[in-house]
Amino acid sequence: MDLGIAGRKAIVCASSRGLGKACALALAEAGVEVVINGRDAKTVEATAAEIAKATGVRTHAVVADVATPEGQKALLAACPDPDILVNNNGGPPPRDFRELSRDMIIDGVVANMVVAIELTQKVIDKMTARQFGRIVNITSSSVKAPLPGLDLSSGARAGLTAFFAGVARTVADKNVTINSIQPGAFDTDRLKGILSGAASRSGKSVDEAAAARKATIPAKRFGTPEEFGAACAFLCSAQAGYITGQNLLIDGGTIPTAF
Repeated sequence: MDLGIAGRKAIVCASSRGLGKACALALAEAGVEVVINGRDAKTVEATAAEIAKATGVRTHAVVADVATPEGQKALLAACPDPDILVNNNGGPPPRDFRELSRDMIIDGVVANMVVAIELTQKVIDKMTARQFGRIVNITSSSVKAPLPGLDLSSGARAGLTAFFAGVARTVADKNVTINSIQPGAFDTDRLKGILSGAASRSGKSVDEAAAARKATIPAKRFGTPEEFGAACAFLCSAQAGYITGQNLLIDGGTIPTAF
């Protein structure tokens, strides 16, 4: 399918690896000029070069922490007028909520809620003026079904989801959409870290922990970054202009809900 976005420009936050990288690659394959972002210069530059070589589109490598004003300024310096914004940021590590300090809580809310709001504030008016904009927030399936130990991540991202549910309706008539994708267990470095921690606590091997997790998923496998990226690219497409304020759960059927 031609997504109708060739020649558009996108900022994809935290896109040097994992699900963010998959989204950037899928957009580039659709002909979108993309900003690749991360905090490790070597990884960011390698990913930008890899995507440019694979797709032939122009990429921009921006080494920055999106949680800081300086990081956001660097992203917008590389792409002042994005047509597409994919908000993404790493979540806090699993931790018993009793161990969370005030500073930890604030940092988690900033990283997984405030940053996406700030970046959207900076780009949305130009999107409405152009009569085209696609904003996708990568959150988590734990927004719908919170997991013990990921309480801070779940809470911050649930707040983000509620915040944009109202905002999305205010710009829908300008062909600007705001949606979120709620990933379940995808084969990424973050999942590997979680499985490693689970294995250590249970005395099992990482392979055993992975097998136990897969057994809880009706699809009996982990999701691939490629299929996640394809879903993100569709939400950014010209054809998706009538989809807004929605939360796309992609979890292999893990959460047993009809709505």
